[in-house]
Amino acid sequence: MNICFIGGGNMANAMIGGLIKQSAFTAEQIRVVDPNPNARARLQHEFKVKAAEDLAQVVNDSSVIILAVKPNQIREVAESLSSICHQDEKPLVISIAAGINLVSIARWLGWNNPPLIRAMPNTPALISEGITGLYPWPSLLGGPTKTHIDLADKILRSVGKTIWVENEDEMNAVTAVSGSGPAYVFYFIEALEQAGKELNLPGNIARELALVTVLGAAKLASAENAEDPATLRTRVTSKNGTTERALLSMDEKIGDTVKQRIIMAAKAAAARSKEMGDELGGAN
Repeated sequence: MNICFIGGGNMANAMIGGLIKQSAFTAEQIRVVDPNPNARARLQHEFKVKAAEDLAQVVNDSSVIILAVKPNQIREVAESLSSICHQDEKPLVISIAAGINLVSIARWLGWNNPPLIRAMPNTPALISEGITGLYPWPSLLGGPTKTHIDLADKILRSVGKTIWVENEDEMNAVTAVSGSGPAYVFYFIEALEQAGKELNLPGNIARELALVTVLGAAKLASAENAEDPATLRTRVTSKNGTTERALLSMDEKIGDTVKQRIIMAAKAAAARSKEMGDELGGAN
């Protein structure tokens, strides 16, 4: 069984590395399509995979196709697959493009009963610490079989954990919380580091304090039998102490609390994910 990645960006690289490291696929079973010759040379050098310039060179010997291109390229790629892929048993297609719904991809492919799955991994996949939300094309519409679903789960578990949702609309929330979420955390780390510097700590110490604090707090919150984050927060927040003063100061000069702002940000990301699907997956 061969797997083909269309697009050779960071997420594809993370997944390829994870698949090889976890022995889910060998390098000989992995194909990558990328028009950039430098990218192909790097992929061949780093992973020893087969890197091709166009789809026709590798698609018809692949049982799984990963659409790892930008959302605005999905339609072109899917329509190309429709004309190039001549296998009687169509390959499992997994899209990791934000916002693009399966109805649109199925329409562009033009296949009967397409085995389609939508996935949203996140950037910690680069170190095999990601989490991926997945949604399968409904079985009532002839979508992926249990074998397909198990295979998709195996592929995405090579770079972290997986969660399956029951409604495709929930994928927009997955995109907002975990897909975009690392950026929110990086932003917070950036702010903590800057605060340390402005409080006259050397830059290297400010960064290490910020990084290790966030990492440690996340590990504590995810430990076995851990209390919920709200409870953990209150345990750090002594009455009239430094933490209470800090948390109060976050909210006193703005109309919304910091928590509300974070929720608003995630909702804005979810709305944009839906907009992208509507914009790029139009009726034609």
